[in-house]
Amino acid sequence: MVTLDEAVIARYKTHGLNFEILVDPEAALAMKRGEELNIGEILAVEDIFEDASCGERTAEDKLTTAFGTTEVYKIAKEIIVHGDIQITSQQRKKMQENKRKRVVNIITRNAFNPQTKAPHPPSRIEKVIEEAGIHIDPFKTDDEMVSEVMKKIRPIIPIRFDEVSIAIKIPAEYAAKSYGEIQRFGQLIKEEWQSDGSWIALIKIPAGIQGDFYSLVNSLTKGNSETKLVREA
Repeated sequence: MVTLDEAVIARYKTHGLNFEILVDPEAALAMKRGEELNIGEILAVEDIFEDASCGERTAEDKLTTAFGTTEVYKIAKEIIVHGDIQITSQQRKKMQENKRKRVVNIITRNAFNPQTKAPHPPSRIEKVIEEAGIHIDPFKTDDEMVSEVMKKIRPIIPIRFDEVSIAIKIPAEYAAKSYGEIQRFGQLIKEEWQSDGSWIALIKIPAGIQGDFYSLVNSLTKGNSETKLVREA
């Protein structure tokens, strides 16, 4: 649940009445875009107000008149979906910075340089976003913003979204404890336990995190493993 200090007012006018709630601005905007979220995590206070800034709660008869119910969650969702969400310039700036960080993280994790086969570091993605003069819109979804950024930075740097498949062989003494960690890192395409207790597998991961994957495997096995890049997806 968002704190009162971070909450903003979502306002909806209907039946000649004013209804307000205090919400998490980013989560409320996501719900307004159609994302399925827990309304309880969006509200700062589980109350409906006539004037939230004064703490003036709405009488139940007015809620029934306008919404046909007094259930806070149902009414709050109606206010978010059909009303206006009041964002201050400071909150907008914070949301924009959070969006930028998420976009850079997604691109860094999933994209790579097709010329060198290596991922682009976050600092390079940040720099090229500035070079391209890209405006980060805090009201667009992460996917929409990533798509827009990728389209605009491709003429500047060689970059491609892709996945790679890596074959691995883990010796018996490390196989059991390594299994869960490696499985969570990507998508196991196939796997097989050998008669000597070793484990071999083919895993698909985002191209941008190959270095992190190799570091993980080396750490888990103390360098006693075999890996091979077998396919660029």
